[in-house]
Amino acid sequence: MALLPQSGQQRTWNHWRLHTILLTAVIVMIYPLIWMVGASFKPENQIFTTLNPLPLHFTLRGYTSGWTSTGTSFTVYLANSATVAIGAVLGNLIACSLAAYAFARLDFAFRKLWFALMLGTLMLPFQATLIPQYTIFFKLNWVNTFLPLVVPQFLATDAFFIFLMVQFIRGIPRELDEAAAIDGAGHLRTFVSVILPLLRPALITTAVLTFIWTFNDFLRQLVYLSNNTRYTVPLGLNAFIDRASGSSYGDMLAMSVVSLVPTMAVFLLAQKRLVDGVANSGIKG
Repeated sequence: MALLPQSGQQRTWNHWRLHTILLTAVIVMIYPLIWMVGASFKPENQIFTTLNPLPLHFTLRGYTSGWTSTGTSFTVYLANSATVAIGAVLGNLIACSLAAYAFARLDFAFRKLWFALMLGTLMLPFQATLIPQYTIFFKLNWVNTFLPLVVPQFLATDAFFIFLMVQFIRGIPRELDEAAAIDGAGHLRTFVSVILPLLRPALITTAVLTFIWTFNDFLRQLVYLSNNTRYTVPLGLNAFIDRASGSSYGDMLAMSVVSLVPTMAVFLLAQKRLVDGVANSGIKG
């Protein structure tokens, strides 16, 4: 049955209906964030009394007292998270790019089998390997240090980023490799001089996602870190509940807002590159 052309009034009505639905969805999604920011400026006894995110009595007490109320400065938590996140970013950039080049460009025995096994690790939940990994790191005396959170990233253990870079490298013409080989370049020089510059969007995507996921990770850091001075931001926020049994939500919400700043800044600065990297790799969400 042929569709009848819409009148101008009907198109206007459909336009407003669509935008109303989208606006409602946006409000539902960002309301928790708006409520958290508003509640961080409320007095402690008014946080849970209303759903209105706007504070009736504005106060900065959560930000001034929350910074040190756990006994350790929140600056320490931020510095610890930054150390772990930057170490993980460097590890993933170096190790995953090398592994991806090997899978995409080199011929070695059972390459397809190793690649399939690597992809198979994507199906393994972290909880399945938690106990064996903890046992290994405990025997290495690495527990309560940052090493279990950083060193594995230098061993190309993140299959998702390897796969992302492999897809990206496969889109780079092999003629460039052959031209480099004619100039006498080996694999290492070809990788550094030809592949890496063209791999920049995928590298930026890897760096941004690794930073955000590591900065916000809770379970892995909870397992390996037990000293308050080594706590990262998620563990520091958890300490507010442990310390006061729910009586310091104002401090916790204020520091939660502070903890959003690094990841939001990284995301906003690299948003365009992040989209380009995912789109050009051929991986669709």
